[in-house]
Amino acid sequence: MAAKAMLMQCVRQSSDKFSCKMAFSSPPEVLFRSILRHNSTPSSLESNFSSSTRKLYKAAVCVDYQKPVEIQEKTLPTKLEKGQVLVAVESAGINFSDILTCKGLYQIKPPLPFIAGQEISGYVEDVGEGVQNVKKGDKVFGLAFTNGGFAEYCVTNSVGLVKLPSNLSSVQASSTIVSYGTAMMALGRRAQLQKGETVLITAAAGATGLAAVDIASHVFGAKVIGLCGGVEKCNLVKARGATHVIDYNVEDVRARVKELTKGRGVNVVMDQVGGDLFIQCLKSIAEEGRILTVGYASGKIPNIPANLLLLKSCTVMGLFWGNYSKTKPDIFQQSIVDVLTAINKGQLNPHVGATFPLSEINEAFKYVEARKSTGKVALTMKQ
Repeated sequence: MAAKAMLMQCVRQSSDKFSCKMAFSSPPEVLFRSILRHNSTPSSLESNFSSSTRKLYKAAVCVDYQKPVEIQEKTLPTKLEKGQVLVAVESAGINFSDILTCKGLYQIKPPLPFIAGQEISGYVEDVGEGVQNVKKGDKVFGLAFTNGGFAEYCVTNSVGLVKLPSNLSSVQASSTIVSYGTAMMALGRRAQLQKGETVLITAAAGATGLAAVDIASHVFGAKVIGLCGGVEKCNLVKARGATHVIDYNVEDVRARVKELTKGRGVNVVMDQVGGDLFIQCLKSIAEEGRILTVGYASGKIPNIPANLLLLKSCTVMGLFWGNYSKTKPDIFQQSIVDVLTAINKGQLNPHVGATFPLSEINEAFKYVEARKSTGKVALTMKQ
């Protein structure tokens, strides 16, 4: 969920230690080498280019934090700067942080007006000087470094783009990097999840939750207990790799975890909800277990009883994935490389639960906020 700060700077300048050369035309790590230094404020295409235009395109523009996003016509640039790529967007993934940003509720508040959207897929319309990893006509997916993804066209830096592999659809590709990158770093680097361990994942039917289920079961070989609400969501989580599911609408979380683990508790918890549920999960953890806090979908930040940490000899840790792009770009890049490598091996299969046309972006936001979505929700563009 914490992704807004991420792509103002890309990733590292050398990554010789990695290897991944299967479905991608170049190793994924090579495509994320340069460190991109941009201001952290989103901008429209018009702010960077001449007013002379080729054609009009539609974009979802946030003009007021208290009002719905507006669909406006913008003008395409006539010239790209060095290293830039103009992408004709086919699909853009919606992250919860995008919704918060458009409401002025995220950690970063860009100046108005702006075009949000962090993840895109589409095809290369044009390239600037020095771009070598993609060319005009290539199908690509990746990151919109200074936002701008919720539009029919988006200008981004070439280092944020990867050629679309054959085993991902355009919609899947636009809905992968943020949620899967977050889950990969959370479970791998932070929790150090091991094969055969048991992990409890809250909000398991959501974008990051379902990504965590996918990664925990198919990459790390862990036993997954997915926590979500409703029969439909529980069935989906089970089908996507969870060993067990708990419906918090009708089941006692702590009692059910105790039953499923034969009283031992879980080794790892990845929580995105916060509030009272976090405390229930903490009480369900095994001795020397690890509990991750990666978001607060409930809107409540929990007060953690330190005595439980003592009694269980357990560890509480946090993750703000996007911030690693600035503070530890090598580690940030590695999480993306790990995701692309796993996709390349056929281990992961991102789930998109719903799509909306760009014109219905506000309805899409409401759909996510109402917790009707499973996996990622994406916007589609007419090209």
